Amino acid sequence: MPANPFSVNGLTDEEVKSSREKFGNNIVEDKFRSGIWIALKETVTEPMFILLVAAAIIYFVLGETPEALFMLVAIFLVSAISFYQDSRSRKALEALKAYTQAQAKVLRNGQVVSILTSEMVVGDFAVAEEGTLVAADGEVIQGNDFSVNESILTGEAFSVAKTAGDPDANQVFQGTTVVSGLVLYKVTQIGVDTRLGKIGKSLEEIEVEKTPLQVQIGNFVKKMALAGGVVFLLIWGLNYHHSGLILDSLLKGLTLAMSILPEEIPVAFTTFMALGAWRLMKEGVIVKQTKTVETLGSATVICTDKTGTITENRMELAWFYVYASHAALRTGEWTTPEARHLLSIAMWASEPVPFDPMEKVLHQEYGKFNQDERPAFKMVHEYPLGGKPPRMTHIFENAADKRIVACKGAPEGIIRNSSLSASEQQRMLEQVAIAAKEGLRVLAVAESTMEGNVFPKEQEELKLKFLGMVGFYDPPKANIKSVFDQFDQAGIQLKIITGDNAITTEAIARQAGFKGADKVADGAALMDLNDDKFDAKVKETSIFTRMYPEAKLRIINSLKKQNQIVAMTGDGVNDGPALKAAHIGIAMGKRGTEIAKQASSLILTDDDLGKMVIAIAMGRKIYNNLKKAIQYIISIHIPIILTVAIPLLLGWIYPNIFSPVHVIFLELIMGPTCSIIYENEPLEKNSMQQPPRMMSYSFLTWKDLTISLIQGLVITLGTLFSYQYSIRHGYNEDLTRSMVFTSLVIANIVLTLVNRSFYYSMITSLRNKNPLLIIIIVVTLVLLLSLLYVPLFSRFFQLHSLSVPQYGLATFVGFCSVIWFEIYKWIKRRKQPAS
Repeated sequence: MPANPFSVNGLTDEEVKSSREKFGNNIVEDKFRSGIWIALKETVTEPMFILLVAAAIIYFVLGETPEALFMLVAIFLVSAISFYQDSRSRKALEALKAYTQAQAKVLRNGQVVSILTSEMVVGDFAVAEEGTLVAADGEVIQGNDFSVNESILTGEAFSVAKTAGDPDANQVFQGTTVVSGLVLYKVTQIGVDTRLGKIGKSLEEIEVEKTPLQVQIGNFVKKMALAGGVVFLLIWGLNYHHSGLILDSLLKGLTLAMSILPEEIPVAFTTFMALGAWRLMKEGVIVKQTKTVETLGSATVICTDKTGTITENRMELAWFYVYASHAALRTGEWTTPEARHLLSIAMWASEPVPFDPMEKVLHQEYGKFNQDERPAFKMVHEYPLGGKPPRMTHIFENAADKRIVACKGAPEGIIRNSSLSASEQQRMLEQVAIAAKEGLRVLAVAESTMEGNVFPKEQEELKLKFLGMVGFYDPPKANIKSVFDQFDQAGIQLKIITGDNAITTEAIARQAGFKGADKVADGAALMDLNDDKFDAKVKETSIFTRMYPEAKLRIINSLKKQNQIVAMTGDGVNDGPALKAAHIGIAMGKRGTEIAKQASSLILTDDDLGKMVIAIAMGRKIYNNLKKAIQYIISIHIPIILTVAIPLLLGWIYPNIFSPVHVIFLELIMGPTCSIIYENEPLEKNSMQQPPRMMSYSFLTWKDLTISLIQGLVITLGTLFSYQYSIRHGYNEDLTRSMVFTSLVIANIVLTLVNRSFYYSMITSLRNKNPLLIIIIVVTLVLLLSLLYVPLFSRFFQLHSLSVPQYGLATFVGFCSVIWFEIYKWIKRRKQPAS
């Protein structure tokens, strides 16, 4: 946009400061409390927190002060871990929110500048153009064929024309969509004082639906909690029946309830999704909703446009065809009067403040003329881009009533709508094909004449004089072939959907190394098919040309109906419906309109499709790591539950082998292991050579659960072996507890290492860098040795120092109870070699 094409200079820095002090910022303050208070409320209402408080109270009542104080410390540590995870998630989401703020153009100090919409102030002169959102309430000062969609306020989807000076139609409102034209408006209301801000309360009350994965995880946790409650009552009742001691029995019941409750799972889910979105943001992929992260790894089809996604989006004016002289001209050859007239009309048919790269080039080339007539002419009427195939027409007039009626658009439509004979039309279409085979994007240019101020309703009613054509070359991006190859390896189909013609698109696709360049379908012909034939054609076609909004939307819905998980890229206003309909709508950060960004679920900040490879890899990594974390939680909870329950239920000699202090110690180890270690795990090397997972698949299949159950049961056999071995060798209760406890902690460490991959060996996984893994394991071992060999700790935990042979046996048992899984993985690799 030129420095300042308008008649006003806007506010000065001092005026902006004064207005902000008086009227505030253009934001709606959150009505709810800060994240800290929300985190505190969630922490104190967690079942584990309540169980810890109950255990602490019972210890105090029983006069066991050291244990009660330990429980208080445990409450603090559990809360601290919860706060830490919440803080990580919250900071990630806050950073994400800052990156997704919309921008607006305003006049400041005589210059057009882009600012965050939150920085707008009352009195600002703001600019809105087709494809953007109005950022504040205001009064129209100047407009060119300007209309908006006010459905967000009124519910009515049709466009409303706005005109300066008309008291009934000169107001614009925050959140409305610019359908056509360009406007300069003066900001009159911001933030909560806007019409949208006043109804914002109703938006706050809308609850966001949970994703299928959230529902599955939530149901699993509820079932575990219900089971914990039933077992708690059973153990409490049985112990009370045998001992008659209500508080002691209650304490044993609480011990088992703590061991069953998988409170790490919801924390892990929230942490993985929030940090995943944050990591993607650092890579240049802004995820607007964290739930999109879980969908990324499932994408089976990516529908991409051509211009700016596959190509560089740096249009070069490379070819002219001047009809008057039947001359095809190359760069630098358009110096004849006829060629200059063709270029001039092409420029007048463009937006006065160009946004499209082709229009920018036309303005630049026209600016090289000795005589620039742009300041002398004013647009009196505009027909925005529309029609099938699309075209646009502008009508300009100067003070001497001289008129310019300029039209440009897709050659097929303009050629057939002109005064050319049938043979000349065919000849021109042949010229289009010649240029298109070189990968040029061709626009036809025509002019018309018009008297009076009654303009035809549709631009197709104008009688056109065909002047010729201009061709632009937009080369494929340097990395695009590599991107295509990576999608292909990951089992993801790629489909090109463009408004350009078939020949040009096919030529660019071949230059870019696209494998399906010969499978092409035309939008108009495609839309004539019935649903069954349409679906079949969509399935087999790789390139869709001359597409318009309804056709794009129908393709997306067809792919979804065929159980595909669809990602779609887009940048324009017309891409909005299809972006919204796709499972993953992808807007371009640089050239994308605000409408496209609003409709999308993620934004590529630098318009690089290669970032989608990173995003999909991240989605697969997060999903797989979350699955590993939850399988780890299930596997390690089973031996804790059974080691607590079996001696109690079977009346073994030491029925209270673990008390709440031991269970809480294990919980404090497991929390960081699943949420910190597994979240930080790198992508496994074969992940992007696997086909996408189907969204219909359950998060944890019966096979997954069976593996975790078997792992947990084998670890249980190990701990119970240590128990019985100790009994048979006459060990006392504390020494027996030490053997069992050591076996379980060592098994936990080995399980953490083994479950880093359910395919590759533990040795292979050790090559994957994860510094947090070493830290957590070292801390765990130091704590275990402290509990065993530091008298203060061993007395408190009722443990006994182990001799070297005893420690070696307990370690060997813990190691063997997990390492067997490496044999299972070896057999799996033999049957299913990595791609």
